[in-house]
Amino acid sequence: MALLLLLLAVLGVVLASSLLLRWNELRYSRRRGLPPGTMGWPLFGETTEFLKQGPSFMKQRRLRYGSLFRTHILGCPTVVCMEPELNRRALASEGAGFVPGYPQSMLDILGPNNIAAVHGPLHRAMRGAMLALTRPHMIRAALLPKIDAFMRAHLHGWAGRRVDIQEMTKEMALLSALRQIAGISAGPLSDALKAELYTLVLGTFSLPINVPGTNYSKGLQARKKLVAMLRQMIADRRSSGCARDDMLDALLSGNEGTRAKLSDDQIIDLLITLIYSGYETVSTTSMMAVKYLSDNPKALGQIRKEHLDIRKAKSPEDPLDWNDYKSMTFTKAVIYETLRLATVVNGLLRKTTHDVEMNGYVIPKGWRIYVYTREINYDPFLYPEPMVFNPWRWMETNLESHPHFMLFGGGARMCPGKEVGTVEIATFLHYFVTRYRWEEEGNNTISKFPRVAAPNGLHIRVQDY
Repeated sequence: MALLLLLLAVLGVVLASSLLLRWNELRYSRRRGLPPGTMGWPLFGETTEFLKQGPSFMKQRRLRYGSLFRTHILGCPTVVCMEPELNRRALASEGAGFVPGYPQSMLDILGPNNIAAVHGPLHRAMRGAMLALTRPHMIRAALLPKIDAFMRAHLHGWAGRRVDIQEMTKEMALLSALRQIAGISAGPLSDALKAELYTLVLGTFSLPINVPGTNYSKGLQARKKLVAMLRQMIADRRSSGCARDDMLDALLSGNEGTRAKLSDDQIIDLLITLIYSGYETVSTTSMMAVKYLSDNPKALGQIRKEHLDIRKAKSPEDPLDWNDYKSMTFTKAVIYETLRLATVVNGLLRKTTHDVEMNGYVIPKGWRIYVYTREINYDPFLYPEPMVFNPWRWMETNLESHPHFMLFGGGARMCPGKEVGTVEIATFLHYFVTRYRWEEEGNNTISKFPRVAAPNGLHIRVQDY
């Protein structure tokens, strides 16, 4: 009897699950003109499969439905696009049916005024402020000297140590950003900010259900604490009356060409976005550059020669200057190839402001378009032998000017911090390869979705060069 009841219960669960899935499919299939695909469970959609399977999820559906298909991920009905030309048009068509459409979890945690969420006049004002802070003159005169001094100190004393390069590059990216933004050095305040930022990052790419213990809930709590710390920092800066040579001072005063002053709430969200975006990209790209150089002695030899040639014209204590940075052609090729091969950014999200036609299909108003750039990075027509680390490809042809070059976004949403991030990574590599030699230790594995990370760390044994 008990066995019969158990079988009936299992059959009931299976039947109920099938009916729920069928009902959800019928609910969306009533709309005419949708691309093919599946929508998964009510509310949850296919988020679990997407986060667990990542690229495999995308490849399986591409084989089944083509390069344009529908799904439901991260709380939103979404159309995934893998067509390079359609992706280019989606990124270039802001104001013509597309606006930023990042997941609700990211919007909630980074704040309503983060630059990835706003559009129209507010986006122009905030982007203008960011561009003013990161334009070449500012990098050359103010940021590069700070970055150079920080990298020298951060990379001091690594010889003879077993280092987790993942943790060291995370710390490097965060502390460098904090110094540039608000003049914060290593200490209790940076430790407190670091703890909350690490939690916030995990929450930005999660299902937006506010249940205690979930990454989303923890991310919201981390945001509250970060906002409180940044608000106090702004109050202290105003009450001190002392001018500081950093980004926060420029934002509060409207100096350095940041145009009209922003409100405190807008400044706080801008600071969170600056720290978040710089931390993620700079730390991961730096770690993976070390990994790829370890695996490619020829590339390591060439990048080391480039930096040793720069040092020949300097005394040991002379800092890097703008001309040094501009001469690092192979270093930039290594950075671009690392971004491409590691796929540090898998894609970008847009939201439709009205029904939009794509390849004969109709994407309803309010749906997300996932501009999936990962497949473009591995396109053999654009990048021959795409799975091979080949920084020379960036020196042989002008791939950066290719219309499907999307390593830094595209259209009006091209990353405004692109140059500063490249300067940081190049300066890190300069001091790392000229001071040290290294080799990997232990069983290091790399996961590439939803974020590029070494789950157990990326350990290297470091010696003086």
